[in-house]
Amino acid sequence: MSRRRLGTSTTAIHGTPHRRADWTPVAPALFQSSTFVSPVGSDEEVLYSRYGNNPNQMAIAKKYALLEGSEDAIFTASGMGATALAHIAVLRPGDHLISSAWIYGGTQRLFDEELARFGIDVTYVTPDQPRLWRKSVRKATRAIFVETPTNPLLRVIDLDLIAHIAREFGLALLVDATFASPVNFRPLEHGADVVITSATKYLNGHSDVIAGAIAGTGSFVEEVNRLMRLWGQSIDPHAAWLVERGMCTLAVRMDRHNANGLAVARWAEAHAAVSRVHYPGLASHPDHALATKVLDGYGGMVGLELKAGARAVERALKRLKLVTHAPSLAGVESLISEPRLTSHRGIGPEGRAKIGIPDGFLRLSCGIEDADDIIADLEQALK
Repeated sequence: MSRRRLGTSTTAIHGTPHRRADWTPVAPALFQSSTFVSPVGSDEEVLYSRYGNNPNQMAIAKKYALLEGSEDAIFTASGMGATALAHIAVLRPGDHLISSAWIYGGTQRLFDEELARFGIDVTYVTPDQPRLWRKSVRKATRAIFVETPTNPLLRVIDLDLIAHIAREFGLALLVDATFASPVNFRPLEHGADVVITSATKYLNGHSDVIAGAIAGTGSFVEEVNRLMRLWGQSIDPHAAWLVERGMCTLAVRMDRHNANGLAVARWAEAHAAVSRVHYPGLASHPDHALATKVLDGYGGMVGLELKAGARAVERALKRLKLVTHAPSLAGVESLISEPRLTSHRGIGPEGRAKIGIPDGFLRLSCGIEDADDIIADLEQALK
């Protein structure tokens, strides 16, 4: 193959293409082994799955780095594991972190409960007030964390502005882009230093794996790997093998997720029982212009606010047949959940109200079923 840049789908399937030897398997082999035979007298690093150098672990890391356009990448046992290790790699006791206030509830709990134990202070900034990013910088500030698109309001953050501030003050910019996947958005192209993703979601795409991933410079990933070996957060080889299987269809799945998300959002916006739809592909979304500029697809996640509140939500959820009431997202099947009882339960009613998640809010993950069937199920449930 020439050295030209390959397409996203080709990269997700082949990584760096090479001619295969005769009689070798077409499907990747699974190396379900904790350890490997070491040459006698060799001082080379041993192969040990806790070290993240199992062939299955290495294969998906190389592919993911290519998809994000990074020097290197590493996979962990969960998305939260990836978030924790990425921040521990750049922060030390006494440091200060600036974080977007629009983040996953589990991430906020990590910052408030665990980083605090290390003496790391966190300041939350509301991203729609851009002047606050600069005002929040202190002498001890070492990094900025942003999630985009956000969970569950689907806000799209202007990374270029934040990246400019990060460069000015020599800060690391870490971005969780789980809701986009590298098909729809690649933060490193917009000035980020580190990309974090829950590989449980779109990278795998089949609701059968828990995994996380981090992409960045070679030296940064090396530090994350050092921490991972000590904290024991490496991904299991079989989980890595399943993620690689899922990544092969990432681009085609995202095409359908994008199409279904837009179709459902347009339908919901006209429905009498829905008071508000959160979807960056709609002209009514506050970040529609930015999303159209920076995203290659609007994604399969749709936020729905029902006019009749929590009681209407409960009635609708009990009537669904095709759409499954379950946490998580980005699988081939459509899933729906209430953030007040799942992703943002830990921050309480006041915290949810402050960031715009009222009771009666539904987070819908549009799968890759036929859009008409998803809409028909939602329609009958809302009657």
